[in-house]
Amino acid sequence: MNDQTPAAGAAPQENKMGVLPVGRLLASMAVPMMISMLVQAMYNVVDSVFVSRISENALNAVSLAFPLQNLMIAVGAGTAVGINALLSRSLGEKRQDMADRAAGAGIFLSLCNAVVFACIGIFLSRAFFMAQAKSVPEIVEMGAAYTRICLGLSVGLFSQFCFERLLQSTGRTVLAMTTQLVGALINIVLDPVFIFGLCGMPRLEVAGAAVATVLGQIAAALLAIFLNLKKNPDIHIRPKLIRWDKTVAREIYRVGVPSIVMQSIGSVMTFGMNKILFVFTPTATAVFGAYFKIQSFIFMPVFGLNNGMVPIISYNYGAARPERVWKTVRLTIFTAVSIMCLGFLAFQTIPGLLLSLFDASAEMTAIGVPALRTISISFLLAGFCIIAGSVCQAVGNPLYSMVVSVCRQLVVLLPAAWLLSRTGRLELVWWSFPIAEIASVTLSAIFLRRTVRSANARMKGAAA
Repeated sequence: MNDQTPAAGAAPQENKMGVLPVGRLLASMAVPMMISMLVQAMYNVVDSVFVSRISENALNAVSLAFPLQNLMIAVGAGTAVGINALLSRSLGEKRQDMADRAAGAGIFLSLCNAVVFACIGIFLSRAFFMAQAKSVPEIVEMGAAYTRICLGLSVGLFSQFCFERLLQSTGRTVLAMTTQLVGALINIVLDPVFIFGLCGMPRLEVAGAAVATVLGQIAAALLAIFLNLKKNPDIHIRPKLIRWDKTVAREIYRVGVPSIVMQSIGSVMTFGMNKILFVFTPTATAVFGAYFKIQSFIFMPVFGLNNGMVPIISYNYGAARPERVWKTVRLTIFTAVSIMCLGFLAFQTIPGLLLSLFDASAEMTAIGVPALRTISISFLLAGFCIIAGSVCQAVGNPLYSMVVSVCRQLVVLLPAAWLLSRTGRLELVWWSFPIAEIASVTLSAIFLRRTVRSANARMKGAAA
């Protein structure tokens, strides 16, 4: 008898997401993702740290590019979230055929996204920067060059998102972490080489940061593809399944679109804030850009924790095991809130030191210190909101998290920032962040309670 063939009458071995103790399972799933997210945060900061050594305008160019980059990341990550949720749920329901279809259609959709963003990067980058900083031509030129490269060669980013999530959805988070570490380390090493023209390379300055980024993404994507083919037997990637599948695409984007919309709204919010801040001084937009880089050290581990939680919830929800679902949720919320509290303490106690990473001028420090202290008040509530939104997505109520994100960033934050800017006092504009987070936590608590009730009813019905 073949060693791989189970003995007659033997039950098939279940995926670890259905049997391991929840605490140990969440740690095994989330910790590798948190580490890899921290490394990603580090190389995002390293990009800006090196660029800031060129000039404040160079830092501004990278900062103003964030909305376009964030939109690209939103589409890639949102698609991957949909793939992850559908694939994990299908495995929990023992539907191997649907899991394989989800993988194949997800790869196809990711490649289509890369083509769309390549066109945006090539043809619209300059117009995007002219809309924000036409009074400073140097920022326009550097920013347009940066985004053309990042978006024009985005196939690496979209492929990396897709194939890493295939590994995560089957519990192979260590392998996913490995691919992210490889991509991040390549980026970090190549940044100074291409930015400053080391080792015989031409000095590309801001464009060099983009080149280093896309090379790291492509390397990570190639490694993720290899690991899925060789180390992920739970998913069968077949060329004939890498195609348009209307049923699977609808299911992927039923969960993924709210995530895309939520992160895309972040692009709209950032674009709007940059416009508001630029009126005061370009240095204020540099501070805002630096804040986004620094806060990634706090938020990225929470997102890694979040990514580790989603397949556990989806799998056990599909298997109708409510006790495992809600124990995972409680433990994840507690951990996320704890991480955000540590971030709050750091922003309150050492804001000047954090800004010094970006070679901050005296003006940038004077604006940035109160900004970081004020914005970080929102951290105390943000951890709960992030996890609550993903719980709603994972069990089939994605509209809730989308409503929360729209209300927080478009209905409350931007209008509040604009109104506070009318006072002529820049330091008041930063209070729009804590104000928006209060609205967010209120809605998140209401929607999470509704989700718990409806999910319990569905799992009770499935078990019966």
